[in-house]
Amino acid sequence: MWGTVLAAGVGAAVARGLYTALTDRWGAGQARWNRLNYRGERVTLLEGPALAVGACAGAALAPGTRPALRGAAVLAGCGAAAFGAYDDLYGSGASRGFRGHLGALARGRVTTGAVKVAGIGASGLAAAATLTRDPVDVLVNGALIAGGANLLNLFDLRPGRAAKVALLAGASALAHPGAAPVAAAALGATGALLPEDLRERAMLGDAGANALGALLGLAAAAACPRRVRLGLLAGVAGLTAASEYVSFTRVIAVTPPLRRLDEWGCRPAPPRRAAEPAPLPQSG
Repeated sequence: MWGTVLAAGVGAAVARGLYTALTDRWGAGQARWNRLNYRGERVTLLEGPALAVGACAGAALAPGTRPALRGAAVLAGCGAAAFGAYDDLYGSGASRGFRGHLGALARGRVTTGAVKVAGIGASGLAAAATLTRDPVDVLVNGALIAGGANLLNLFDLRPGRAAKVALLAGASALAHPGAAPVAAAALGATGALLPEDLRERAMLGDAGANALGALLGLAAAAACPRRVRLGLLAGVAGLTAASEYVSFTRVIAVTPPLRRLDEWGCRPAPPRRAAEPAPLPQSG
């Protein structure tokens, strides 16, 4: 119990402290992390690295956590954050989604998004191999970690949306002693930076959303029996495939309970235009 509370506290404190240090004291170096959000207003992507470092620190420092889980959390979270940051900083946004990246590969062009997908897949497998030696479980857990990283990133299109999804999805893992420190650290870091996201000062970007999704995937891998993990993996794969054809934003907009949750804590939406606002400049 106290280990879980400490993991959440460390995650929140480190994430908040690092975000403040980066945004208040870095100076001109912040400019390359600035992007325009869906309103066309400038926000910073520095929320993402701060959240990833805070979540990994909380998971690694929580007392009572088995060493294998500590190592897996650092590999999954830091690996996803590093490859996500690479896509944040160097991605063009010309190719989006798996279809876009595969299409580019078929034409002989390697996109930053394709590098990110491969890198997160590799770090996910490395984290899974740290957690268990069973080859089937390594494959299932690695896919769940990488799939969670990609899926959560698909929700990072409106203020606070990905963070809310993570808080709801990760809450159940707090009841499982084997996964609670990882989930608590991730959720503590998320909660500490949620106000910045809701006020549209910052956004997770690929670095933050990928890291958060990977850690929640790891928490599920540590908490659930194989049958449940296979079911979760099927759900992640189904939602990811659906995102290639269906706009999550449109589905949320026409579903009142989802729309109310999506709008909770946010500034009023801008007036509707004839065309949907351009997506955030992410290549993931």
